[in-house]
Amino acid sequence: MTEVATTQQTTPPGTVLVAENGQGLFGQDLLDGRHALVADEPLNVGGKDAGPNPYDLLLMSLGACTSMTLRLYARRKQLPLTRVSVRLRHSRIHAEDCADCETKTGFIDRIEREIELEGELEPQQRQRFLEIANMCPVHRTLIGEISIITKLAPT
Repeated sequence: MTEVATTQQTTPPGTVLVAENGQGLFGQDLLDGRHALVADEPLNVGGKDAGPNPYDLLLMSLGACTSMTLRLYARRKQLPLTRVSVRLRHSRIHAEDCADCETKTGFIDRIEREIELEGELEPQQRQRFLEIANMCPVHRTLIGEISIITKLAPT
């Protein structure tokens, strides 16, 4: 890692730094002040496949948040959940193919999330876990209104 490694100590808490790393056309170093990751694009679109692409990182965030939220709920309620797995897929579909979507023309993004719960759980407990999954903070961010403010850094 190039620039990210040198800024590791100066990235303030709550701030994420993403910078090109010079490893191919799309290689990026990602840093949150304590953890370093790499993002890239697959070979078939000109990347070096050195890390997850941006959509995969988004899915990983949602999956991690979902699993953590379910674990916290199971712990608080003292439920016999032994393991959580979350599988996610992103696709773009025609809006007209989505019966419960507000958008009716063009394309919309669809995330499919499949949750596997291991443990001796009753059917109603499993159903409640499904409801709780939709309360994870990242899920709520993705389905809520988002304001992104973009500006140039001072030179």
